[in-house]
Amino acid sequence: MGLFLCLERANKPLKKFSIAGGFQSVISRIFKGVFFSVLAVVLLVGLGIVAPRPLWYDQPGARSERSQQILVLSNPIHTDIAIPVDGDLLTRFAFLRSAGLDLGNPNLRYLIFGWGGRSFYTETRTWADLKAGPVLKSFAFDRSVIHAELAGDIPLEAPAVTVIDIDAEGLERLKQFVLASFDRSDSNPIPLPGSNYGPNDAFFEARGYFNALMGCNTWTAAALRQAGLTSGLWTSLPWMLRMSLRLHNDDERFAASHTLPLRRFDLLQVVS
Repeated sequence: MGLFLCLERANKPLKKFSIAGGFQSVISRIFKGVFFSVLAVVLLVGLGIVAPRPLWYDQPGARSERSQQILVLSNPIHTDIAIPVDGDLLTRFAFLRSAGLDLGNPNLRYLIFGWGGRSFYTETRTWADLKAGPVLKSFAFDRSVIHAELAGDIPLEAPAVTVIDIDAEGLERLKQFVLASFDRSDSNPIPLPGSNYGPNDAFFEARGYFNALMGCNTWTAAALRQAGLTSGLWTSLPWMLRMSLRLHNDDERFAASHTLPLRRFDLLQVVS
């Protein structure tokens, strides 16, 4: 019996190995992998924009007057928050003078704040300065910094500017959030001498660590939530943040940007 089975198997034709079929199978798997990866990214981005954060606010009995205005400034990868200068703001951020910033300049109109990774933020002043090291660090965990900058009049109708109306309580919480983002030594913020781009800006050590998934734009979103706005759940890029703000907040918050006059604006030359 055993000999019969061996002879039967020996008489069966061998299966032919198709090189073309194997290659097509590999290509098919690659395309499926790419497709599902892209689909996952699209769904993640969509969820990050559409899902609100926070889910709800405790509504006060009477809505406070939105008499204050802040600006969100954006480029393709980064956002900053500009806060109009007044006596209270200059008093709270008087420590900026320790980094050589002239808060007494008569042309000063805004203090601008941004948060980011130390390597990329301080070593990439322009796209021409882009290097592999800081980029790789931004995808891992890098020490964070706060960038503080002085600005004069800003053109409110510029495409990179989003004007947002908030109430006085929201402005107060925003100031507290920004102040709390500075790392401190002996209760004093820690400047980073020599890392600035020019005479009207400075870098300081910040709390927390930066990575590509939870970066500068998620910090901006967190600051705006303190100011009373609703953002998307995860907004890692400026366009995601802007889209989520428009989606989850009343149009009235942004209406002022269409009625205020155009102003002159030069971030790096405002005090000349």
